[in-house]
Parts: sequence; C-alpha cells; structure tokens
Amino acid sequence: MAVPGENGPAPSTPHADPRGDPFLPIQFAIPTPPVTFLRRERLVGHLDQARPTPLTVVHGAAGAGKTLLVADWASARDGPVAWLTARVADKGCGTFWAYLLQALRHASVPLATGVGFPTEPGQVHDALLIRLAAELNARNVPVIVVIDEFDRAADSEIADQLEFVLQQAGHGMRLVLVTRTEPLLPLHRYRAAGAVTEIRNAELAFTLDEAAELLALHGLRLPAGDVGALVERTRGWAAGLRLCALAAQAEPDPGAYLKEFEADRTTIADFLLAEVLKRQKPETQDLLLRISVLERFCPDLANALTGRTDAELILGELHRENAFVEYFGHAWFRLHPLFGEILRAHLRVRCPRLEAELHRRAAHWLRRSGSLGETLGHAAAAGDWETAAGALVGDLAIGEIFTGLRVDDLSGLFSSMGSEPTSPATDLVRAARELSRCDVEHGLCRLRRAAQALAPRNGSADDDPADLAATRLSCAFLEALAARLTGAPGRAELAAQAAEKLRHEVPGRLLEAHPELIALLLTHVGSARLWAGRIRDARAVLTTVVDSGGAEATAQARQECLGHLALIDYLKGWPDRAERKALATVTTADRGSPPPAPGPALASLVLAAVAVDRDELDRAESLLESAADARSLPLDPVVRAGESIVTGRLCLARGDTQAALEAADRAVVTDMASPWAEAHTASVAAAAHLAEGRPEMAVKLLAEEPDDEPVCLVEAARAELAAGRPGAAAELLDRVRPQGHVGPAIVVRAALVAAQVAGAGGDVAAQRRLVAQALREARRERLRRPFVDAGPWLRPLLRTVPLRGLAEGWLLPGPPGGPAWAGERAPLPVVEELSGRERDVLRRLAQMMSTQEIAADLYVSVNTVKTHLKSAYRKLAVNRRHDAVRRARELGLL
Repeated sequence: MAVPGENGPAPSTPHADPRGDPFLPIQFAIPTPPVTFLRRERLVGHLDQARPTPLTVVHGAAGAGKTLLVADWASARDGPVAWLTARVADKGCGTFWAYLLQALRHASVPLATGVGFPTEPGQVHDALLIRLAAELNARNVPVIVVIDEFDRAADSEIADQLEFVLQQAGHGMRLVLVTRTEPLLPLHRYRAAGAVTEIRNAELAFTLDEAAELLALHGLRLPAGDVGALVERTRGWAAGLRLCALAAQAEPDPGAYLKEFEADRTTIADFLLAEVLKRQKPETQDLLLRISVLERFCPDLANALTGRTDAELILGELHRENAFVEYFGHAWFRLHPLFGEILRAHLRVRCPRLEAELHRRAAHWLRRSGSLGETLGHAAAAGDWETAAGALVGDLAIGEIFTGLRVDDLSGLFSSMGSEPTSPATDLVRAARELSRCDVEHGLCRLRRAAQALAPRNGSADDDPADLAATRLSCAFLEALAARLTGAPGRAELAAQAAEKLRHEVPGRLLEAHPELIALLLTHVGSARLWAGRIRDARAVLTTVVDSGGAEATAQARQECLGHLALIDYLKGWPDRAERKALATVTTADRGSPPPAPGPALASLVLAAVAVDRDELDRAESLLESAADARSLPLDPVVRAGESIVTGRLCLARGDTQAALEAADRAVVTDMASPWAEAHTASVAAAAHLAEGRPEMAVKLLAEEPDDEPVCLVEAARAELAAGRPGAAAELLDRVRPQGHVGPAIVVRAALVAAQVAGAGGDVAAQRRLVAQALREARRERLRRPFVDAGPWLRPLLRTVPLRGLAEGWLLPGPPGGPAWAGERAPLPVVEELSGRERDVLRRLAQMMSTQEIAADLYVSVNTVKTHLKSAYRKLAVNRRHDAVRRARELGLL
C-alpha cells in the first residue's frame, strides 16, 4: 500500500499525463458511426437491459462491431458518459488512471480537487483510488464509464485497481468494458452474483436479416440465398461483411463477386493479417499457418503438424483472445472460414512445399484417431493414395462407393488417383470404382491382383491384423459383386463363405460403423442365387437384409432386396404381393434416401409387369420409362432380364409382336444361364409366334425349355391348342395343377386355357366352371390381361349368368352389350358369316401357306383360292393376309 497523500491535489484541469505528454483528446471522444452503420436494436436493447448490473463486458474479435455498437448506444444516453480508448494502458497504471480521470472531467463529471492526480507513470496510490471511489459513490446519478480496447490493459494491477473502484463506487458508476479478450477482472464472482452483463462474439455476429439490411445500406440487394451464403462464409463478422459490401460496390456484378471473391486478395486479408496474425508471437503465427490446412483441430493434431507440444496453451489463449479460433467442444477448435482461407494463401507464399506435407501428417494422425472423412480428404490433398485407400478399406467403408450420402464425394476424390502406387487397398478401390461403372473386365483384373496379394499371406508380418482382415473382407465383398454382375452364383457362394469366416476376425466396431458392407454383400449373394434359380435360398438371404433394421446406411441394400423379393413374387404369379413390396421400395426411396442401384429400377419393372397383367398399358409404359430413368449402376443380369421380359409382355399387349420378339431375343451374357429368365423370355417369344399364327414354332420353342416351369407349361398348352391338339394341351395343364406354390396370375391363365380345351371337347359345364374359377382368382388381383389374351370365344360366356356377376365392376364395367373390358375397343362387326371353304382357306393361311400351297392342299385352282380370300377379306373388313388371320383369331374363327 502506497503512502497516502503522495498523489496530492492536482490542478482542476491538468493538461498533461504523468509522463509530461499532453492528453490526446481523441482518446475521450465517442466514435462517430459511419453513414452505412446499421443500428441493431437487439444489441442496443441488451445494453439497455443491463442497467441494473454495475459491470458490462462486450468482448469479441477484431472487427466484430463492438466499439460502434457501444458508441451508438452511449451517444443516446441522457446521463454523463465518460469514454476512454485505452491505448495508453500499456504505459503504466499511473498513466492509465490519469487518462481515466481526464475522461471523467471531459464528460463533465465534477471531481473535487482533493481526489488528486497520478504523478508517476508506473504507479497510482491507493489514496487516490479511495478518494475517487468515495466521490463516485456520493453521486445520485451514476456515471457510465466506457473503456474501449481494454484488452490492451495486460497489467493485472490495473484490473485489480479498477475492480476496487467499481466495488467501492456502488451505484455511482456503471462500468462498460469493450475488449477483444475476457478482462482480468474476477468475472466468475460477478457471474455468480448476477452482477455482470456480457455480450459475446456469437451475439455480435450479424443475423441473416441484419446482413441483408447492411448490404442494402451499401446499395446491394441480393437474394436471401446469396445473403445466407455470405453470412455463412463470414460467420456474420461485421468487418468482413462491411469490407465485402464496399468491395462489391465497385464490381459490375456485385452478386457474383460476393459468391466467388478470393478472401486473400481483398482488404479483409490486410485487416486480418495486421490485426490478428502479426500481433501474435512467432511460434503462434507458425501454429496458425500450419493448422490452416485443417477444417477442425485439437491440440494433439496441431502438435502433430508443428512438431511441438505447446498447442493446447496457444489454442486456449487464441480462443480467449477471440483471435478467430472458434471452440466447439470436446477439445476441438476451428478457424474462422475467412481467416483460414487467408492463412492458407499466406502459407503457400511463405512455405510453398509445406502444405502437402502438412496434409500428409494430418492424414496419418487422423487415420489413427478414426476420423475417416477427414483422413481421406487430407490424404488426397497430399497425393498419398496408399493412405487414402488403406483408410477406406481398413475402415470397411468401401461399400460407400456404391451407397450412402458420400457416393459422389468418394467418386470425385478417388478420380484423381492414377495407376500408381499399387497395393491391395489401392487395387480394391480401383476395382470398386470400375465395378460401380459396370467395367467388369478391368474390375476383375484389379480384383484378381488384390486377391493374389492378400493370399494367406504374401504380405509383411508387420501388417495390422485388423486392417488385414478388413481388407480381405472388402475383397470378398467385391468378389460377391463381381459374381452378381457376371451371373456366377458359384463365385458368389465362395465369397459369402469367405466373408462369414472373416467377420469374426474384423473388430466389431467396424462392422457396427459400416453395416452397409455386409448388407450389400448379402444382397449380391441373393441376386446371384436368384439368377441361378435357387429361389428359396435367394428369398432367405434377401429377407435377412430387409429385416436387418432401419439403419440409414443399409437403406439402399434393403431397397434392392425388396425389389428382388418383389420380382420373385411376380415370377411365381403373385402380382399383389409383388406390387406391395415394389411400392414399399419406391416409397422408401422417395423419402429422401440416396437413389438406389438398382432398387427402384427393379421395383418399377415389377410394377410395370403388374400393370400389364391388369391391362393398364399406359401406366406400364410410364413405369418402364421410370425404370430406365432410375436405373443406375451396377446393372446386373436380373435387371436386364426383367427389363426384356416386361418390355416383351407390354409389346405383346400393344399388338407389336415384332418388338416383343426383339425384346425376348436381347442377349444377357453371363457365366451361366438363368432358368427363370430363359423360361419367361421363351414364353414371350412363343406368345409372339402364336399371335403371328405360328403355333408349331411356339411349340418347338417351348419344348426346349425346362419342363417344370409353370409359365412355359401354360404357354405350351396354348400353343398345342392353337395347333389343334387339345389332348396335348390338357396333359401340359395337368402338370401345372399339382404345383401349389404357383400364384393367381399363373392359375388364371391355366384355367382359361383349360376352359378353352373343355369347350373344344364340348364340355360346356366344365368350361363355365373353369372360367368362374379364373374370374374369382383374377378379381382379387385385378388381372384383366389374361381375359383379353384369351380371345373372342370368352366374350359370350362372360355375358352369361352367373359369370357376368363375377366379371361386372372390374372386368365388365359397362352394361351388357358394352365393351368387354375397360380400355378395349369393341371389335369391328363381321359383314356376314364366313363359308366353310373360306374358313378352310383362312386356317391354311394362318399356317403361313402360300396361295399355291393352299390350292394344292384343297384340290382347287389358285383362282378359286384367290376368290375365297377376297370374299373373306371383305367379310372381315381387312385388306391383308396378316390382318385377316389376326381378325379371325379375335373372333374365334380359328
């Protein structure tokens, strides 16, 4: 404690500080806001509400708008406001208090001459502080004392003295500190007592609306999205927004400038380098430059980049100083975006070769810490592709190349990886990218090389066992995908067996973090089994994936499996079940999940097939187009075969038999043929030949297919019946009936063919019973197409009682005598009945016999055949042989 009285009475208005230098009046002037200053009512209101507290602290980064905010607020006060810009705080506590006393006098706050005046720059005696506090305490109206740039008062003695005066002044003084850092006052005590009001950096940041108003004051009116992007990039930093606005005013396209400006080439860079970077110690500057390559950082990561151990202390101090180092919890920090941009540019100038090395160090540290996304980014930036690929494969994240929210990011990141270096991990990543593009040949080549390198074991004994197991499991996953794409179910089973063993060697945390890999692997195995015709085994594994849970990472795999299960139901003749599963797939995809490959495409194909069965041809065509639009790689044989089958059935329904044959003939080249794919494409081709009047061709084609496929048996029965062999047709149908697993779509067609056979044999009762059975089965599933395909013989039956009652409302929507079913045009009437000889000619015409062959077969002249043909054309209202045959079939004349 200094001796009282040493700071004796002073002149009432001293003109010099203790150093003998004249006072600088600018230090006591309240700053005048610029014309483009925006008054922010929410902050002014916060300051107004702080009147009950003796202490207010406004602390934020350089250029955060602290000073102008408080100046605007102070200028509107009715009572006295003493303003001091504390740039002299580093000249000693005596000089500081001399300036503060002068600020009070400048604000017309009367002070008794007995208060005294500091006479030495480096000290102020307690007696003066006691007298000052007593003088202020005696005031009826408190004086507001604003000390700007209080962060310059680094001497704790000044803080202690100021806190003493504040406490002893009572209600006579309200202190407002404007500072970049937290003042050295014991804020914890003020906070506990509710005696301090604080406006921090986050509150000083401009909101979206405030930024829009500020830009408008500069003559800039931008869309909300552009303003939002600017606020995000500047984090609402006041100086940054103002400097951007000023720069944009001089640009021909201000909006484009604010979107694309390079921070390091603006006045913002000058501001931050001068006000923030250059004010730091050399070791702090070095740390800031090195961590600028990071999106986020913790002390240990920063130490890895600097090679020192002092990052924790430096980062904590930078954060407390509001030096554009933001803390967001759990010991992690990040740089202000603009500051980071500027530092990176500064780093490239000062140390042009250091950036890649910093990225490499960061990648290696992050690889050990388990942050995959950042590891990949830094490894790629360093050109360290072995680390990047090793991280992706070692973390079991290779499935994300095919699914998930990072598909595009990973594709773009690894697109820069060249052919070197080579390692099992880099080969697997290259194989995954090539297989994802359906480049099977190159993908298999990479996969083989990786598998050889991973064989038990061609590598080093230093390999991490967990990484090695994860790499082998990733290889098995890609083997299963390759097997699916090439239609090689045996290879898929080997991959599944290898994966099952490796799952026990891989750390559980990796399997939990990346469930999509196993889900996709099982999907590939299920698809390969389906291609092989192992329906029960395929259904089992596909159902396992669907029932595996609702994790977002496995959403695409579940969609794919649902699509495959829907196809199985359709192939087995259960259209309603197939539709429900397909709709569930499409609905799941529409909720915002990543577009599946080929989930919705396969689902749309199934929905299109069901629409054909229901004679909703326009909807079927639209769904086929949707399938083509939604289809993405990998495009496997199941999807290609499904597309051919559905396209062929739609073409048949449209009457375009040639297009149907072309669809059925589309080659799907695989390691092994698929029994169901061949059966269904043969069925489409046979139906096209029947429509063209070539039943023998259809019979021959179907005879080459497996004799246990229901769809082939029913179509073969139709062909035999058309060829005039009802007995053979009945035998084929008998082989369908015992198969209880076939669904309504097959049962209905079989029943209609059986009904036609019964009618040909004169058993009308059996015919009606079979048609009634078909109607009951079809009604539940809304199957209309089988009745349209059955031919004209069915129409009269459907208008009889009780069949009409079974058909009305869904198959016969109109009154009796109207169209047979919705959407079908009523057939043109026959002018008059055909004669027996005309029918004989038509039958032979349907067998593709020439005019001369018909004449020879009927023992008549060629002219007689031509006469019969001309008469038949007139009666059928047609002009060509092909149309005559088709018209005769529609009318049941053949």
